[in-house]
Amino acid sequence: MTFLGIALVLMGAGLLVAEAHLPTYGVLGVAGVASLVLGGAIAVDGAGGGVVLAVVVGLVLALVAGAALFAVVRGVASVARRRTRTGAEGLLGQVGEVRHELEPVGQVFVDGALWRARPCVTEEEEHLRAGDPVVVERVQGLTLTVRRADPWEVDR
Repeated sequence: MTFLGIALVLMGAGLLVAEAHLPTYGVLGVAGVASLVLGGAIAVDGAGGGVVLAVVVGLVLALVAGAALFAVVRGVASVARRRTRTGAEGLLGQVGEVRHELEPVGQVFVDGALWRARPCVTEEEEHLRAGDPVVVERVQGLTLTVRRADPWEVDR
C-alpha cells in the first residue's frame, strides 16, 4: 500500500511539472494535485500513521500543490492574453534617436537598426537634428514617421 502511495505522489509531481510546460490551462495540474493528495494520504496510512495524520498530510499537500498550480496557471494566462507585437506594429511607440537630420527625410536609430524617417506632418517646430530623441508614430513600408519625444518618454 505504501508503494502505491509513493507512486501516486511521483505521478502527481510529474503531472505538475508537465502542467508548467504544456498549454493545458490547469487540466494536468488538477489531476496532479489530486494524485499528490491521494498518494500522500495512502502512503501515510500504509506506513501506519493513522487516518488523522493521513488527512493532515493530504490537506498540507493540497494547499502547497494548489498554490503552485495557481501560480503556474496565472502566469500562463497572463502571457496568453498579451497581443503579439512584431514587425511594423512592434515599432509603434518605440523611442529612437535621430542620426541624420530630417529635412525632409533622414535616418533614425530605433530598436537596434537604422531606419529612413520623416517628421510627422503635425511637427511645426524646428527641424529634428542629430541626437534628438524621437517616437515612432507610423510605419509606411521601410520609412518611419516620427515626432519629437517628450521628456517623460525618453526616461522609460
